[in-house]
Amino acid sequence: MKRLGLLIFLVPFLIQCQQDPVENSQWRGPDRDGFYPDKNLLTEWPEKGPDIIWSYEDLGIGYTTVAVTSDKIYTTGTIDSTSYIYALDLDGNLLWKKDYGKAWMVNFPGVRSTPLIYGNNGYLLSGRGLLICFDTENGTTIWSKDLYNDFDGRQIRFGITENLLIDGDKLFCTPGGENANIIALNKDSGELIWRSKGVGEPSAYCSPIMIEIDGKKYFITITAKSALSLDLETGEVIWSHDLDYPDGIHGNTPVYHDGYLFCMNGWGAGSRMLKMINDGTAVEEVWRSTLFDLEHGDVILMEGNIYGTDYTTKHFSCVDWKTGVVKDSIKDFSPGSVVTADGMIYLYAYAGDVVLVKPKPEGFDIISSFKAPGEKRDHLAHPVIKDGRLYIRYANTLVAYNISQI
Repeated sequence: MKRLGLLIFLVPFLIQCQQDPVENSQWRGPDRDGFYPDKNLLTEWPEKGPDIIWSYEDLGIGYTTVAVTSDKIYTTGTIDSTSYIYALDLDGNLLWKKDYGKAWMVNFPGVRSTPLIYGNNGYLLSGRGLLICFDTENGTTIWSKDLYNDFDGRQIRFGITENLLIDGDKLFCTPGGENANIIALNKDSGELIWRSKGVGEPSAYCSPIMIEIDGKKYFITITAKSALSLDLETGEVIWSHDLDYPDGIHGNTPVYHDGYLFCMNGWGAGSRMLKMINDGTAVEEVWRSTLFDLEHGDVILMEGNIYGTDYTTKHFSCVDWKTGVVKDSIKDFSPGSVVTADGMIYLYAYAGDVVLVKPKPEGFDIISSFKAPGEKRDHLAHPVIKDGRLYIRYANTLVAYNISQI
């Protein structure tokens, strides 16, 4: 009877454990495409912006956004050339703060990549090439790797800004070395699973994506001159495509949809649309645009249109996904970063404007905007939306705004 009672007790518990998904929080939302699943959000804002729930003003300098889980907020900051991981509760109170080494201080000093949270572990890549896995409860380092010393990584002009990617037991990153150009590590131990020579180019600030075609998964990233696809299981290069851009600025995540891949160059070189052919084993170029030449900021794909800003002409634009035809464009609020939730676009301009945009089939309407404090270079972190809150980071400060209708 005791065994039966124990079994009756354990079965529901075990079933619940199997059903509970691993909680994770990563770059640009659950699918790395800038979409956040929140609903019932404000459709317009007061003149001064949504109500501030709280602000935390001791982060140090940096350009990192936040990773938000059901009970914590993780971010990073630099104080006196030392970088720290911060864990806050949902009321903005500091739970713990842990240093993880020297920050990138050459140009645009401060932290860069956003923490990746996967279950009880967090993952972080510094501008100086330090890759760490940490305990999300206290920040203690579980394992670490040096991309330069361990994997022949090459230093790049503005420091590493890649936001890490996990699939199954694999953690991917791009040291940019000649032999270990792209690597897959075991996410729990840090042991090397495979290394790929890629196409031999240095890394180029890109945060990669994973796509699936006919049941097969591929790793997609951009190195100094090329977009490329790797077999997720082996690291074999499936295809590469020259983006005709010599400066190696690719700080935007590629966008994949229905057999098409959108890639952005920086600083005057515009963007490219590629089409998958031969069951995803090759690509061909479909169209080019002079728009969306951001150093970083990304774009949003909604209802067959691309929405985003560009660096050279300083426009916010709506462009047809399939053809590259410009449907609508204004010379305002650009350059900047874009995300979306509940059918609206949230634009955070480098100059500090926070803008609510309503997309339409043939363009968009600017609904509301307000100005965040700080200097121009302070407004480079991407917005994050979670549980009715809009998180905006600038300089030393993180602010949580209430954008819920409820």
